[in-house]
Amino acid sequence: MERSRIYETVHRSGLASLTSCSHRVASRPMLSAFCERWQPETTTFHMPFGEMTITLDDVASILHIPVTGSMISFSQPLHVDDANALLVELLGITDVEASRETEQCRSPSVRLLWLRDHFSTITDASSDDDIVFATRAFLLHLVGCTLFADKSATSVAVVYLELFRDLSMVGSYAWGAACLAYLYRQLTTATRFEVRQLGGYVTLLQAWIYEHFPEMFSSPDMS
Repeated sequence: MERSRIYETVHRSGLASLTSCSHRVASRPMLSAFCERWQPETTTFHMPFGEMTITLDDVASILHIPVTGSMISFSQPLHVDDANALLVELLGITDVEASRETEQCRSPSVRLLWLRDHFSTITDASSDDDIVFATRAFLLHLVGCTLFADKSATSVAVVYLELFRDLSMVGSYAWGAACLAYLYRQLTTATRFEVRQLGGYVTLLQAWIYEHFPEMFSSPDMS
């Protein structure tokens, strides 16, 4: 199915490399071992030989996405009603479809599977509006699978859709900085005793570990 019009915009966004750099399976024992060494106060891993952390240079070299530019921030959490309105406006769906999806997620989020299924029929022959809607959906799905993955790995917060309102501006954001800040927060959350899952882009963390501890690559099972 030809979708070159969508992919052209994705390539201009600065996020195209994310479509081909993800590990499908992460080494959970290895990631757990590093989470246990995470120090929230210093945002570093406490190693036997000293402190280490993931830097913006690491993000740039591993993911090849912009680390400088406009900062990504949201002043307040998105209410479900506002999320529904944003879905209607930027994805071209109906109020009923939007409400049904956020109710399914029980939060101002949408399922990644829903995004794939709902826009799977869009091709280059579709209308200009449908191409724009599908491109936004593709990019929302992309960051939901990667930079801003939640612990469930099945949904993405609708608030990120606002970043794709003007598709010509997507490449101007400091995606790498936002990804790193989000991963820091997820690592901090994962240090809590009751938390059993790690959110954030675990591919970035795993690649960073392999880069600095290559012996882990040949024997990633640390159980």
